[in-house]
Amino acid sequence: MAKQRVMEEKEKMNPFLWFLFAIVIPVIIAITLTAIVLAMAGVNVVDWAKNTGNNIPVISSFITTDEEASQIKEEEDIQSRFDKKDAEIDELTQEKLTLENTIEQLEQKIAKLERDLDVATNQSEKDESSETINQISSSFKEMKNKQAASILEQLDTGAAFIILSDMTSEDRGLIMENMDPEKAAEITKRFINQ
Repeated sequence: MAKQRVMEEKEKMNPFLWFLFAIVIPVIIAITLTAIVLAMAGVNVVDWAKNTGNNIPVISSFITTDEEASQIKEEEDIQSRFDKKDAEIDELTQEKLTLENTIEQLEQKIAKLERDLDVATNQSEKDESSETINQISSSFKEMKNKQAASILEQLDTGAAFIILSDMTSEDRGLIMENMDPEKAAEITKRFINQ
């Protein structure tokens, strides 16, 4: 029985082997020989096979013709250009952000420099006005007390106060002694409030 089973299995395998050796291999050899003979005769077998295979529904999905190959290459070129442009856009966006940050820093620096300039200008104006007040005060010190008092009486109280505040207490007292009592009282109130 065992021998019979082995024989049956051999007979079942034999049809497959028979099909392979009797049909498939000779067909492949015949096709190859035909292609070689046609190629030697000057026929472009590869293009003919592509065109013919492209007309068969299932096989056409596996075969690419020259048109399809050029179309695929063109699509790859376009995709590569898109990728390049995207990379360039990203680079320019990054550069834009960097430049915006630089602009912001420079604007802050400008604002700081403007503040510093204002402070320096105000300081120089104060220094100049202080220098002017010092000169005026020294000229009032050199005058006679009555003459200085009469001139200061003609000025408004604020200006007289500024000039007198730059003088020594002794000089200030001598000038205010010769001033109108009401004007001297107003200036004295300013000294007290300061």
